[in-house]
Amino acid sequence: MAGITITVRTANGITPAQGDRMLVTRHGSTYWAYAIIPAPPTVAPTPVAPPDTAPDPGDTAPAPKPVTTTGTLMCVPTATACYRDGSWRSDGASVNSYDLYQGRYSGSSYGRMTGCAFYGSKPHSLSGATCTKATLKLKRLSAGDYSARAVTLRLVSQTSRPSGAPTLNESTSGPSLKIGDTSTFTLPTSWGQALIDGSRGGIAISISSDTPYIHLAGRGSWSAAMTLTISWRRTSS
Repeated sequence: MAGITITVRTANGITPAQGDRMLVTRHGSTYWAYAIIPAPPTVAPTPVAPPDTAPDPGDTAPAPKPVTTTGTLMCVPTATACYRDGSWRSDGASVNSYDLYQGRYSGSSYGRMTGCAFYGSKPHSLSGATCTKATLKLKRLSAGDYSARAVTLRLVSQTSRPSGAPTLNESTSGPSLKIGDTSTFTLPTSWGQALIDGSRGGIAISISSDTPYIHLAGRGSWSAAMTLTISWRRTSS
């Protein structure tokens, strides 16, 4: 130390070797070595793995909620027509804009009539949607007695006027109308669905007896005649 030789005593259990580095303390005039400083390692220590720095992904995102779309579709008939005695009537009006009749005029030698409205492919443009409501506009014109009478509505298979008789299917009692009355009648929801799905294409008025004899406006007599309005809902994920 500074060119001075110092005698250092070692604590019990300390056996130094030449070249060892010691921890030394002084008590009075005596120096004591109480620990050997170990030499640095000859092999580099194994590095400590860095902490995981990847971001916590958190909880899995929930599945997206289904999206529900709603709307209404108005379907004006592509044709209104009246079938009688094996043919479609054209006397006094266009065959595809004819008024709709059901039953038989009292004392007439002609057969019973079936009035039809056809809607083409427009209702089927909603394919895949669910019908929530379907309505039909009707207007009763002069024919038969003045009292309120109910038409019998039928679903028709064809989407356009066939060359022969229409194919009639399901039936329901329609509104009771006096001459001159109009009505927006709510159809069975299943009827609107059948028109959407394409299994049905038109709506008729038809009964298996002669009465009540009823005359409804076709598209040539009233622009809103037999207009079908379908309310719909579609859900997508």
